[in-house]
This record gives sequence, C-alpha cells and structure tokens, in this order.
Amino acid sequence: MKPVIVSVVAFDRISPFHLSVPCLVFGEDRSDIGLPPCELRVCSGEPGPLNTKVAMGLIASHDLSGLDDADIIIVPSWRAVDERPSQALSAALRAGKARGALIVGLCLGAVAIAASGVADGCEITTHWLHADRLRDLYPAVTVTPDVLYVESGNVITSAGVAAALDCCLHIVRRLWGAEAANQLARRLVLAPHRQGGQAQFIERPVAKRVTTDAFARTIDAVLAMLNQPHDLDSVAAMAGMTRRTFTRRFQKAFGMSFGQWLIERRVALAQQLLETTQRPVEDIAYEAGFGSPVSLRQHFAARLGVAPVQYRRAFAA
Repeated sequence: MKPVIVSVVAFDRISPFHLSVPCLVFGEDRSDIGLPPCELRVCSGEPGPLNTKVAMGLIASHDLSGLDDADIIIVPSWRAVDERPSQALSAALRAGKARGALIVGLCLGAVAIAASGVADGCEITTHWLHADRLRDLYPAVTVTPDVLYVESGNVITSAGVAAALDCCLHIVRRLWGAEAANQLARRLVLAPHRQGGQAQFIERPVAKRVTTDAFARTIDAVLAMLNQPHDLDSVAAMAGMTRRTFTRRFQKAFGMSFGQWLIERRVALAQQLLETTQRPVEDIAYEAGFGSPVSLRQHFAARLGVAPVQYRRAFAA
C-alpha cells in the first residue's frame, strides 16, 4: 500500500508541543488498528538548525520541496498573527490545494493558511484570542471563533493547542473512519470527540465604562439586578431616554442590542456560579435571571455549546 504523505511545516521559534501533535498522530505505525502507513515529513523553508520556544533546537528532514507531493499539508502553528508566511511557503500551500491535498492549519497555523489565499471564501478558526485580528487582516475568509475545528472543503483549521489533537482525530475519522479514530483516541487516552467548542473558554469581560451619567448608572443597576426582569422600555425609562435614543446609544457603546447583551451577562454570571459554587442548577437559573432551568440550558448551550452540568464538570473548582 502506498503510504499517505503527511508534510508538517516547521519554522524558527516553533513550539515543540504544536509540532509534536501531528507527529504523534501521523508519525507512528498504527496498522494494528486499521490505519494506513503514513510517511511523515517535517519540512522547513528556513535554514537549520531551527530554534524552538524552549531550550532545544531541531533540524527539519526536508525543505519545502517535501510539500510538493504531500497528501496532507499541516501548518501546526505560526510565530505571530501579524506575520505573513514567505512567498515560497504560500506558493507551496496554493499548489497543494490546487492538486487536491488536504490543507490543515492548527491554532495560529490558520494565519499562514489565510495569508496564502488558500482559504479565501472558506470558514476557518483559530485560537479565540487572535480571531478578531485574523478577521481584520484577511476579510476574504470567514473566521468562526467558537469551534474547536472547522472543515471547509479541503481546508481544515483548529483552535488552540489542545484542539489540534481534536482536529487531527477528525482528519483520521474523515479519511479512515470512526472506528479507527476511536481506537487511536484510546491509544492516546483522549476523548474521541469533545463536547462543545472553544466558546466555553472565551473570556467575556464586561465592557469598561468611564462615564457616570444616567446611562452608565442604569447599566450598573441592571448588572446588579440580573435576576430581575429587564425589558427595553423600562431600562430606557430608568436612563431618562426614549426607547430609540437608548437603543442607539447602547448599540454604539456595546456593539450589540440590549437583549443580546443581557443574555451574555446572564450566561457569564451562570458560568461564574457554576465554577465557584455547588448550588443547584435550578437556583443558578433564577439568580442569573433566566427564570427556569430550561431557559438557562437553552441559552447556555446556544452560546457555549455545552449544557450547564457539563460545563460544571469541566470547570468547577
């Protein structure tokens, strides 16, 4: 059987952990669990030895010509969201996509994928800390920040460090079936598929306000009483504004509607209570202003991709 050629891009100051993930998944003989043979190549367009982010160096086995006939090309990370890849690497990624290779960007590797143009018109993801900047830099791609990985044609990208493992397991599942992926997950002591996406990890700080006028005092009052009902008319009246004026000012200050913001703050409060207390979900639902456990579960799952009970298991102190 002809081996599947998996080429992984290395570069100066790479994180050894990022590089190790595809090497772990595709670099060992897994024929006993039904996986085909893979030829793993570590490729670099930079002269070696390469430095890493820790006290060690490495020498790539191939230059960028090792991407020329690869079935899967993986960029396991990248140095910075604002740094573009070399013209040679970009050209190799474009050529790979053109011949039908699977192009994979893990974590910040999505930057190289987007900058090369191979993801134009595609949905991609990256670590949530860099999603907004990636969207600003490359408007031809659609950045989805709340998933662990996303597939768009023959372009696959993943979120932060641990999500690279989820993504590589997805590739195994896509190419060789669920049973092989499940067997490999057992070998690696991993869940075959994690619940939810990276939305549950995204920090949602309250927007800073520097004014102390009636509008700001009203927002503070709502935050202090999230367990109470708050409709747009009553809140606008509290601020001494018409509904239209309040809506316009709120949108300008927060970039969303009052209703959206209120749900976001209630979900954030529920997250805090689930993490730091052992109170029943029913009590948390009422304190956060959802009115019922059903409403809490619906809004929680819609925004974070997991149920409140699953979230508590993962994050409770």
